[in-house]
Amino acid sequence: MLDRRKWLDRMQPQTLQIAIWLLYINGFFALVELVDGGGVLHYFRVRYAFGFIIGLAIVAAYVLGGFLMANERKLGWRVAVGAAASPFVLTFIAYSQIGASLRFRIFGASLVSFAFDVAVLALLLHPQSREHQRIWYH
Repeated sequence: MLDRRKWLDRMQPQTLQIAIWLLYINGFFALVELVDGGGVLHYFRVRYAFGFIIGLAIVAAYVLGGFLMANERKLGWRVAVGAAASPFVLTFIAYSQIGASLRFRIFGASLVSFAFDVAVLALLLHPQSREHQRIWYH
């Protein structure tokens, strides 16, 4: 049973606790980027008819992944890894379509955003995180 009030589990390893917080933060900024513009999600929203749906799905994946991980669900960890990997895929696709250099295709327009994306993925794929979710998650 999921506890709707449980958004963070303090009994999990620090790697997972920090990853959950960063998932929530990245979800918020992805929503701002989708609605306000200026990023890859805005590019997909403007370029494709289904772009807004893709953006909402990614925002939901960030939040749902964090929430399910806080409630110790393996599906949450999988959704979180997918959400954390999505910026790399979407950035590469978007900058490839506009013909940008390889630097932009890999890192995007902001090295700070790239660093946060790498941090979330690294925390989720850290051996301590993987071991904890393998043993304790349902």
